[in-house]
Amino acid sequence: MGATRTGEVMEAIRAKLASRALATGDRLPSIRQFAAAMAVAPSTVVEAYDRLAAEGLIRSRRGSGFYVTGTGLPPMGLAAAGAPRDQAVDPFWVSRQSLDADPAALKPGCGWLPAGWMPHAALRRGFRALARADDSTLADYGPTRGSLVLRRLLAGRFAGEGLDIGPDQLLLVTSGTQAIDLICRFLLRPGDTVLVDDPCYFNFQALLRAHQVRILGVAYTRSGPDLDALAAVLRAERPRLYITNSALHNPTGATPSAQTVHRLLTMAAAHDLTIVEDDIFADFEPEPSPRLAVLDGLHRVVRIGSFSKTLSASIRCGYIAARADWIEGLVDLQLATGFGGPSPVATEVIAGVLSGGSYRKHMDELRQRLTRARRDTARRLEPLGIQPWLMPRGGFYLWCQLPAGQDSTDIARAALAAEVVLAPGNVFSVSGTASSFLRFNVAQAVDPRVYEVLARVMAAAG
Repeated sequence: MGATRTGEVMEAIRAKLASRALATGDRLPSIRQFAAAMAVAPSTVVEAYDRLAAEGLIRSRRGSGFYVTGTGLPPMGLAAAGAPRDQAVDPFWVSRQSLDADPAALKPGCGWLPAGWMPHAALRRGFRALARADDSTLADYGPTRGSLVLRRLLAGRFAGEGLDIGPDQLLLVTSGTQAIDLICRFLLRPGDTVLVDDPCYFNFQALLRAHQVRILGVAYTRSGPDLDALAAVLRAERPRLYITNSALHNPTGATPSAQTVHRLLTMAAAHDLTIVEDDIFADFEPEPSPRLAVLDGLHRVVRIGSFSKTLSASIRCGYIAARADWIEGLVDLQLATGFGGPSPVATEVIAGVLSGGSYRKHMDELRQRLTRARRDTARRLEPLGIQPWLMPRGGFYLWCQLPAGQDSTDIARAALAAEVVLAPGNVFSVSGTASSFLRFNVAQAVDPRVYEVLARVMAAAG
């Protein structure tokens, strides 16, 4: 009987190890605690612990107890972890699947470039330079507006576009998403109406839902938002805010025409509409297109951006360019919600890369490489009957239409089972009218298995 009870205690411990209820370095329950929990004599637990220690699964520390060693632990598989939840295909879906994907998975639906396409040599030089930085850079909080050096660099770049602002009109933040979050906190109240493009970047919708505002979509055309539809919404709904991409719209890749930009600003002034211009893809353009912030002078346009698409998604830093009095309020909000902006380590590295000549060369090479990738992706999709809605001037997205009768959500679910992450159209659409579209990241679509899986799941879908 004693041997049987000892075995039960050992199996109970092994089950906790296998399920990761106990992990490497964790202290096991005391002998008395576990004896009471298992309804056995303390001597039975002593014997079980001694046997597990002999097997190397746990070890004793004199005067402290028994601890998990990690030796011989079974690998955690899906069966041990439990089956993944069948999550809704909503504005969070692509982000969840892309960020949590197995390293071996293919991710033509994700929103960033492959690691091998980023300027690692320049980044490593920046990190080496940190070894010579002041101790305060490595250990202290940064100033409330973020690095003055980086803000001056950004102001200089904006001046080259015709947007003359000083560093006091720039606030550095931890990401482009945080920039929108702060702006929403500053300008909106629950129940306010906010306009987005239809389709639009899915995280705009996800973030706006968190702010409990009313979201309305405006159809997006090859030359920008449908201005007749926008005018009708402005008259009927009196929205507080409009969030849009200007250069290389996400997901369509379209660029607003000069006429659209001018009319949009006129309409915004007439209806007291504030515009958030997300300029994150600006450096991917071969030639600059008309910019809302430049033409408006940051009167009712707020420009945001970040460096995650061009430099590194791991070194988080974004910015807000706005009226000086708005920046003051945004600074206070950032202090209240995060006690400051990006790490001085991150801003030091980014400023070093931007101030050197390597960044311009990197972007020149990247634009050329992406031009080839867009053509190659479109060529590979053509035999499947998948057609680009337009061929963008730059960037790494293709917004593509499926053959009649195919549903992109069904295709994306089936492809996920084959470890291919796709971006179905309706995660981008407020109205849910993009079921026949997929967004492809051409830099992540070079592997032929992407097209093999697509062909297979489309054939199965009929």
